[in-house]
Amino acid sequence: MSNTSNAQQYLREAIRLAQANMQAGGRPFGAVIVRDGEVLMTAVNEIHKTNDPTSHAELNAIRAASHKLGTPSLAGCAVYASGHPCPMCMAAMRLAGVTEVAYAYSNDDGEPFGLSTAAIYADLAKPFAEQSMKIQYLPVRLEGEADLYAEWKRRQG
Repeated sequence: MSNTSNAQQYLREAIRLAQANMQAGGRPFGAVIVRDGEVLMTAVNEIHKTNDPTSHAELNAIRAASHKLGTPSLAGCAVYASGHPCPMCMAAMRLAGVTEVAYAYSNDDGEPFGLSTAAIYADLAKPFAEQSMKIQYLPVRLEGEADLYAEWKRRQG
């Protein structure tokens, strides 16, 4: 992250986005993606518009920034979020190569308002057999077909 002053500026922008989204009927979440001191993209939570439960501010910003840059890699980027990113958003930021994340409101701040994802983080920390969602590995393969992953690797050249 650049310096604390810049981080605070970007977090204020994320909060302003979240406020505007609330006024438009959405949830109070905004995100700003910055690389080399330049704002690449901003986005808000759009679940209220799309009915897509993955339409979080961070994911919307990642999608738009990746499209703008023409690459799935956001290496060297920082994400500034109004609220504590959920596990899905945190995983997406890692997969995209985001280097740094800062957020203004914690899960503790959001808990009294039903805006905390702390319970999901806790559930995900458990072994699969103890999580609230049934998760199982079933090694199914197509008979007479090349192995899916081996074929992908072969096509990569």
